[in-house]
Amino acid sequence: MTQPDPSVVIDLINAFRRSKIMFTAVSLGIFDRLSRAPADAATLAHDLSCSDDAMERLLDACAGLGFLRKETGVYANQPEAEAYLSHSSPTTLGGYILYSDRALYPLWGKLEDAVREGTHRWEQTFDAKGPIFDHFFKSDQAKRDFLMGMNGFGLLSSPRVVAAFDLTRFHRLVDLGGATGHLPIEACNRHPNLRAAVFDLPSVIEVTREYVERAGLAGRIDLIAGDFFTDKLPEADIFSLGRILHDWSEGKIRKLLGKIYDRLPSGGALLIAERLLSEDKTGPLPALTQSLNMLVCTEGKERTLSEYEVLLHEAGFIDIHAQKTGAPLDAMLAFKR
Repeated sequence: MTQPDPSVVIDLINAFRRSKIMFTAVSLGIFDRLSRAPADAATLAHDLSCSDDAMERLLDACAGLGFLRKETGVYANQPEAEAYLSHSSPTTLGGYILYSDRALYPLWGKLEDAVREGTHRWEQTFDAKGPIFDHFFKSDQAKRDFLMGMNGFGLLSSPRVVAAFDLTRFHRLVDLGGATGHLPIEACNRHPNLRAAVFDLPSVIEVTREYVERAGLAGRIDLIAGDFFTDKLPEADIFSLGRILHDWSEGKIRKLLGKIYDRLPSGGALLIAERLLSEDKTGPLPALTQSLNMLVCTEGKERTLSEYEVLLHEAGFIDIHAQKTGAPLDAMLAFKR
């Protein structure tokens, strides 16, 4: 009898090693240093206070992964590393990589306990009590790393989410929990007559201002500090929620959707950006792994379109549309009667 191909198992045995190579190189600042100028292993080891031999091994592994090129012992960033792994790049994913290394990697080490108990692992892993997002914002640098990470993924998804539906009928978009404002920035760039606002926690809005001003849209995007669970929502004819609903339980989602519905005028709408599971919940794989990520991190999970439809219909929304975008997030648009 022919044995099954073991490559899928062997690949997964090694998968975390590849991730940790990238995490460590980003954390040490290797791609940032090489963004300034190519260098050999000894120079990088000296500049970054590392062992010469260990640095060379890490650099060679990064070259093997395709992030660096090596010529006569000198290393330089490949285009992918320059665009996504260097913190100086406007499209960097460095913030999310640091968050993955310092928060998600330890949390995933407790996945077995999370599956047994059905609850997140923040307290077990970090001895952290209180709201989970307090941990993200425990210092100014932690806050900036987390928001920079959200911005990197937002730049990959928001253009396709905004383009998924015709939004020309709307005049005022408010992005709830909008972080760096990547979605309203893209919406305003695409629709010249649209005005927008980011509604987020006061500590976040301080950072949002930098991104909105950098985009040249300070005159069209308002920055409003508040908590969408406890504070009155701003006026809008379209609200947006990007990677928000997957953080929360059905009870909290019902509360938030109810508030949004009540605040919208007749004919208003809600734009949602989330990963959508297939109806049988066997794919796509990124959505499945993200759902487990929400298990160890939050009280939420990823959902199918039909599960979102139930929640939206319960709040009063009708005429719900969905689009697979090909980006990390899919798009849904639901209308008020």
